[in-house]
Parts: sequence; structure tokens; C-alpha cells
Amino acid sequence: MQAFKRIKLGQALTFQRGFDITKAEQTHGSIPIVSSSGVSSYHNVAKVNSPGVIIGRKGTLGTVHAVNTPFWPHDTTLWVKDFKGNDPRFLYYFLKTLHLENFDTGSSNPTLNRNHLHKIEVVFPVDVDVQRKIAGILSAYDDLIENNRRRIAILERMAEELYREWFVRMRFPGYQNTKFIKGVPEGWEVKPLKSILAEIKSGIKKSELSNETLYVGLEHIPRHSLLLNDWSTGDSVDSNKLRFESRDILFSKIRPYLHKIVLAHVPGACSTDTIVLRPRKRSQEGFALMTVSSDTFVELATIASKGTKMPRADWGFLKEQNIPIPSDACLELFQNRFDVLFMQMVKLLQSNDLLNQAKCIKLNRLISGRVNVEKLKIQLPSGMASKDRLNDASCSEELAHA
Repeated sequence: MQAFKRIKLGQALTFQRGFDITKAEQTHGSIPIVSSSGVSSYHNVAKVNSPGVIIGRKGTLGTVHAVNTPFWPHDTTLWVKDFKGNDPRFLYYFLKTLHLENFDTGSSNPTLNRNHLHKIEVVFPVDVDVQRKIAGILSAYDDLIENNRRRIAILERMAEELYREWFVRMRFPGYQNTKFIKGVPEGWEVKPLKSILAEIKSGIKKSELSNETLYVGLEHIPRHSLLLNDWSTGDSVDSNKLRFESRDILFSKIRPYLHKIVLAHVPGACSTDTIVLRPRKRSQEGFALMTVSSDTFVELATIASKGTKMPRADWGFLKEQNIPIPSDACLELFQNRFDVLFMQMVKLLQSNDLLNQAKCIKLNRLISGRVNVEKLKIQLPSGMASKDRLNDASCSEELAHA
């Protein structure tokens, strides 16, 4: 524990409040605008150079984000203006252990005050070499997790491309020998979407929710993805919800243009602002999911949505839309291929869950000093190879005016 000392957080870093910017003031570019919940949009101007460590100041408190490119920290965040010679990557992990959401100083709106955070007493490894070793161990887990995420994204693109090849370009197996009648393959039927998808409105009472109940809010449903990869527990929910089963489709009703549509691989409860859809036949699952998650369908849902400030998808309208429905044999073939891809995605997600659990255990032990790394010989990731590059790349304000 010689490398660890009790200090105030402000001795290890300096937080700075982010910069306000409205949607109207943004010009689309490659610079991430980091808000309290993460990257919210992109702009063509940076305020701060990399590396960046950012925490949620308002709204979603205490969340910790790291960026390796120039960025714009939003007004809802605090960013590390001065790392004070400490390793930026280590500070990213260190801040995750402090549960900063518990230091809320807002009276009505949750808020973190940087001056209060600077006064927090922490046990901190002052030896930068120790910091880098700890960060190197934890980064190895993150690298594996990120690699699995990339593999999941590739599998999702493969499923989308298979759908487009078969059902948009009409190059399904045997298409060369299939007769088309008014643009529809023989053996297919043109029917409303409701003929293959049923809306499920099964409610679950607040009293039935527990810490064992998987709860999916709209914030948990990822954009432009097929796989549910985040959730919370039902004991934190304060109202009645909808029930869904494994292999149900969850379609976010609010602002359909956000493109939040996933296939659940586990049962649970979800927000009442979610449309829960269930294929009428198992063989229709993959086709139905890819249809309602296609850009064309999402655009239709957006155009037909009701409301202005908070537009909601109108399933009553959408379910009546006629679509060409493939033959049972074609659907079975597609489902078989889709199942292979989807189950690979689920296995990778489960692998990431195990990696995250292991990382969390290591994180607390390493940063508390219970595991001594001073004498360990660790091969650092390539991004951490240069100590000077990381420590000298201090954040600089007002890049926009440079």
C-alpha cells in the first residue's frame, strides 16, 4: 500500500464544466459532443483535445466516459481539464469506483458541483507506473469486450444484408426458377403486417416487479441494433409496465426515427412506451424483425407518427400496411440462417457480461490496492505504449478559436 495515499480528489485532477451548445448551433461533422449519458451527436468543431475523461454533471449523474479524439464536452458534463501528471486512462477507471451520483447537490434537479467533488477524500495510487499497470490490466478486458461488440455489429450487418438480398433484391433461393406475378413471387401473399405480427399488451403490476425482474426502459434500447444489450432491475421501477417474453420484438414508440428496435433474448418488463410485437409463427420471427427494423419501415413509422413535441409511432396504422409475405418454405430457410447469426450475437453478449463481471471484481481490488501490481511485469496495450504521449497530451480549452 506504499504507493497509495489518502488525498483529496482535487489533488489528482481538476474538473471543468462543459460548454453549452444547442442543436441549431451544431454543424454535422466528426467531433463527438459528449453529454451526461455519452456521445449525443457530432459537430465540426472541438472544444477540447484528447485524451478526454468526462462525467455526467446534470441529468445522468456520475457516469464516466472516455474519448481518444478531440471532443466537445456538453454543459451537462464535467471534464478533466488537468490530469496533474496522472495517467488519463487510470483516472477514467478510478472515477468509476467513486459512485459520484451519490454527491448530488441539486435541490430539485440532480446536479454535481465540481468544487464539492474536488474536496472528496480518496485513497489514490500516486505512483504513475502503478496507475499505468492497473489501467493496462483493465484495458485488456475492455479490448476483449470491444472486439466482441465489433463482432456483434458484423453479425447484425450480415443479417441485414441477407434480408435485403432475399426480400428487397428478390434474390432468394430458387428465384431464377420462380414466376413473378405483378412483382410478387408465385407462392407469396400480399397481406397486412398484422397477419404475421401481434401486438402484446400484457401488463405487469409494480408490485410484481423485483430485483430479479429484467426491466427495459427506452434508454436501454440501443439505436440501429438488433440485440438488447442493456437493462436494469424491476425493483427500481415506480409504475406498472408491459410484460415481454424471450424472442419478442421491442419497438420504441416514442420518436421512431431514433430507430430503437430489438429482438429480446430474455423475458422481462418494459416501458409502456414500447410496442411489444410477437411473431404469429416461429418461422416468421427473423423476417418480421428485419422488416420492422428496416430503414423504409422506420421512415414510414416516423411520417405516420402522432404528436409534435413527442411523436409516437401509430401501430394501429402500421399494422394495416400490406407487405409481400414469403412462402412458408422461404421463411423457414431464412429463419434457420437468421437463428445461427442471432445465437452467435447472444453468445458474444453473454461473453461480454462475464468479462464485465470479472473486470468489476478486478477494478475494485486493483484500485483499492488489495492487489499489489508494483512488481508485476505487464505488457501494456499499444495505446499506452508511450507514457509521455498520454501525460503530455493535456486537454486544451477553446480549440474552436485556435
